[in-house]
Amino acid sequence: MEQIVASNIDNLIIVSSVNEPIFNHKTIDRFLVAAESSSINPIIVINKIDLDVDNSIKKFVSIYSDIGYNTIYTSCITKENLVQLKETMNGSVSILWGQSGVGKSTILNLLYPDLNLDTGEVSSSTSKGKHTTVTVSMHKVEKNTFILDTPGIREIDPYGIKKEDLSHFFIDFIPYINNCRYNTCTHNHEPDCAVEEAVKKGFISEFRYESYLRLLYTIEEDIIF
Repeated sequence: MEQIVASNIDNLIIVSSVNEPIFNHKTIDRFLVAAESSSINPIIVINKIDLDVDNSIKKFVSIYSDIGYNTIYTSCITKENLVQLKETMNGSVSILWGQSGVGKSTILNLLYPDLNLDTGEVSSSTSKGKHTTVTVSMHKVEKNTFILDTPGIREIDPYGIKKEDLSHFFIDFIPYINNCRYNTCTHNHEPDCAVEEAVKKGFISEFRYESYLRLLYTIEEDIIF
């Protein structure tokens, strides 16, 4: 179980990759819920964009920019948009989070060469990244700019969220939530659910709704609030 401590953190930089490891939108959605529930500004970084030769990932990930998330495509090979990412982090405290192997440490080394962080590679047998960062570490990289580098993770479960509250952390659901028949609607087979209707009409992405349902099914029933 991973948990964000929101104190003094401005940005959650969610780092994913086109491949090596394989892109997983459900992981991004879990990170987004963690950020939204902790009141941290999320920024989505899709690394290794040089591997997206047919632009298929860009077309898919446009879902996130369309609903209002700052989404940046980067490449450590071509250096694409690394300057934009650096400017986004200037003057703030940012934590980088993502699966092992997506290139967090490589990105930071390119942006701030003095860091000299260890970098790894993706296992050929499991297609998953190998851990190189083993502890959370904070680095002052420029005046008023701090970076928290974190160990790569395999999975994440947002902490301390009730089933009836989960939809409030899916920002694309918010315009429809108050139109449901029940104010405790979980948007999962209840009658007159405005969110389900919005999915059917294409106003909410089916991929996002699928992520929501998977999270809904795994939220712990026995959390004490």
